[in-house]
Amino acid sequence: MAKKKTGVKKAMTKSQILSEIAEETELTKKEVASVFDSLEGVIERHLKKGSIGSCTVPGLMKIKTVKKPARKAQKNVPNPFRPGEMMDIAAKPASTKVKVLPLKKLKDMV
Repeated sequence: MAKKKTGVKKAMTKSQILSEIAEETELTKKEVASVFDSLEGVIERHLKKGSIGSCTVPGLMKIKTVKKPARKAQKNVPNPFRPGEMMDIAAKPASTKVKVLPLKKLKDMV
């Protein structure tokens, strides 16, 4: 039967995470680090410009790109923070953002 996991009180460093995974999987820290590097490469290839634009880490999360269209400049728009005042909004170029969505297994951990 699996051992019950205890909560972590302070965020772990990269080396602490690698050490813990190495202990649990009986791999060396170097091997675990190379697995993370490989995963990073796979995600990058999925999200690169001209690629599919989404990558799923099975059971944990889905990483996808979201294209934000350009926005024109606007003058004399009501200020939402100070009613009655008018403000100018600067133009923004089109951009691509990265969005991470949790999957069921990750949601059930909380």
